[in-house]
Amino acid sequence: MGRTLTFEIFRYNPTADDDRPRIDIFQLEETARLNIFTALNLIREQQAPDFMFDFVCRAGICGSCGMMINGRPTLACRTLTSDLPNTITLYPLPFFKLLGDLSVDTGVWFREVAEQIESWIHTQTEFDPQAEEERMDNATANKIYEAERCIECGCCLAGCATAQVAPDFLGAAGLNRIGRLMIDPRDQRDEEDWFKLISTDSGIFGCIGMMACDDVCPKDLPLLEVFAYIRRKMAAIGFSKKKEKAAAV
Repeated sequence: MGRTLTFEIFRYNPTADDDRPRIDIFQLEETARLNIFTALNLIREQQAPDFMFDFVCRAGICGSCGMMINGRPTLACRTLTSDLPNTITLYPLPFFKLLGDLSVDTGVWFREVAEQIESWIHTQTEFDPQAEEERMDNATANKIYEAERCIECGCCLAGCATAQVAPDFLGAAGLNRIGRLMIDPRDQRDEEDWFKLISTDSGIFGCIGMMACDDVCPKDLPLLEVFAYIRRKMAAIGFSKKKEKAAAV
């Protein structure tokens, strides 16, 4: 027989007038290869049918089941109970709007950021459906692929100190998306466009370098490399602008 696991779970339905935030306690017998996602489904099926949390793929791809597990933002479907102590505490991700219990609304934030940074390839080239696909070198394609692996789970924002006090901060997810577009040779935005977009406190210079985002990213994205690339580009553009201004005086 496996361990008896105790789950201390945050509960609150903000749409119910008579509900208040609280911690509910549940117990389950641990089974082989049990993960938090499966445990939560068992709790909902057997003990709390009104329990709210999010999931879709169960394979660490959709990012829906992000939550705070023993104080760490991560994915429920990729967290085995065997790697945790007997008592497991679960809270919703901070930073995002709470929908209920462990369910938060990440979609609105990611959509607004995508619109803010115009998260699509900017080009003046007219699309020709009959033309060959534009080629790029393997090294560049691999860098784009690495950045594209972001599943928008929100764990990086939940672990970011800046994001907790600056709601307009783009965070690792937004900056990673910008880095992906800056690397792409098909995007024809110039240096001035990028400088106006992210050389601010809500952009790359709002990051204070604690890199909790890199620590908690469930997909192990190369965030350090992406941020360093953006910082170098912005610093170079800023230095060039300063020289031009000095020469004009």
